[in-house]
Amino acid sequence: MSAKEAVNGPLPGEEKLVRRVQQGDAGAFRSLYDAYAGRIYRYVFFRVTDDAAAQDITAQTFLKAWDRLDSFESSGAPFAGWLYRIAHSAIIDHGRVTKAQGPVVERMGMELELETLRLRTALQKLTGDQQEVIILKFMLGLDTPGIALHLGKEPRAVQALQMHALQILARSLQPETE
Repeated sequence: MSAKEAVNGPLPGEEKLVRRVQQGDAGAFRSLYDAYAGRIYRYVFFRVTDDAAAQDITAQTFLKAWDRLDSFESSGAPFAGWLYRIAHSAIIDHGRVTKAQGPVVERMGMELELETLRLRTALQKLTGDQQEVIILKFMLGLDTPGIALHLGKEPRAVQALQMHALQILARSLQPETE
């Protein structure tokens, strides 16, 4: 077997791996994922030319494959071919959604970037402890006792930090009036 066949051809022992996955062996599915994820990603990327979308579609492809693996029957066809068909359908679905949303999605993306920049700028006005409290509370979802434990502070001190930080953020993020 040439190096090109090893990279592009079927995975050695692929049929056995597929049967193991169909019997519930998640480790065997991981082997299939490791063997084919790069190929599926490249296939998708060259059709959507957007890294984030390509990653999402690749992930969707493997999730659908996992959900539908009991319906896969080899009959001599490679597993990769089945994955490519799933990916192709996901690309078509992505194209429909993107085409339908078009300018709205682009505008929302730009607005989100601007809001993220405003939030980052406002966060920089906080002390280190205040930033930590806000990030732990609102971005990581920790509760006050968890934050207090993490920071080595009393819960009341965390609440005070949070209150002052939110006041500063509210002032910083308030729309400017002329």
